[in-house]
Amino acid sequence: MYRQPANSRQAGCTVARVERATAPELTPALEGVFEPVAPPTTFEETVERLGTAIRLGLLQPASQLPPERDLAERLHISRSTLRQALTTLVQSGHLVSLRGRAGGTFVAERPPLGQEVTAEVLGEGARAVLDYRIVVESGAVVLACERAGPDDLERLRAHTDRMAAATEFEDYRRADVRFHMGIAEATRSARVVAVMTEVQGQMSDLIAHIAHPRQVLESSNGEHRRLIDLLALRDTTRAVRLVRRHMEGTEHILAGLLPGAPRIAR
Repeated sequence: MYRQPANSRQAGCTVARVERATAPELTPALEGVFEPVAPPTTFEETVERLGTAIRLGLLQPASQLPPERDLAERLHISRSTLRQALTTLVQSGHLVSLRGRAGGTFVAERPPLGQEVTAEVLGEGARAVLDYRIVVESGAVVLACERAGPDDLERLRAHTDRMAAATEFEDYRRADVRFHMGIAEATRSARVVAVMTEVQGQMSDLIAHIAHPRQVLESSNGEHRRLIDLLALRDTTRAVRLVRRHMEGTEHILAGLLPGAPRIAR
C-alpha cells in the first residue's frame, strides 16, 4: 500500500515516500481493462474503463498503474489523451499521482466508488433518463439543422463562450443547459422546448453526483462548438452523429465515475 507520511523537502520540492502494493493477479478481467480503446470517444472510454475497473476492484486500492508510455501503447491512445483521463480520475479522487523516484499513478486507498450509495440516487430510472435524452436531443438536432437561423447560431456560440470562461461548475452548467435549450428553441417547436426542459432537469439530477474535472468540460464544449458548425452547414447526418457521440461521452463518464451507473449498450 502507498502511504503519505509527513512530507519532506528535497531540492526545493515536496516528496512523498511510497510503499508499493503487491501487484494484482493478472486475470482475463484485468487484461480487459488494458485492451485497446476504440475511437471516437477515446478520452471518455478511458475514464470509464479505468473508473469501472476501480469500482469493481479489478484495480485494487493502492495498486500502481503501468507506466504512462506502456499504458498508452496498450490502450492504443495518445499520451496526451491518457494524461487527460488520468487527471480526470485524480481530480475525482479515484487515483493519486505521486512524483519522484518512487512515484507513479496509484489507485486511491479509499476511492469514491468504493462507498455505498443509496438506491434513491441511482434508481432504475437512470437508464430511462439517458434513453429519453437520446430520443429528444437527436430529434431536436434534426429540426435545428433544418430551421436554425443566424441569430440562433450566434446565441449558441455565446453559450459556448460562457462555458469556456466559467470558473465554477455551476456557471458552466447554466450555460450548458442554455446551449441545449437553444438547440430546442431553434426547432421553432414549443413542444420540443418543453421536453428538452424536462430532459435537462433530469440530467442535472444525475450529473450532480459526479465530479466535474476541467478536462471533461473542455472536451464537451469542444463538441458543442463543432455542432454549431454542422448546424450552420445544415449537415443533419453528421450533426446527429456528433450529438449522439456527445451524449455517449456523458454516459461513459457516468459509467466510470458514478457508483452503479448503467453501462453503455454495445
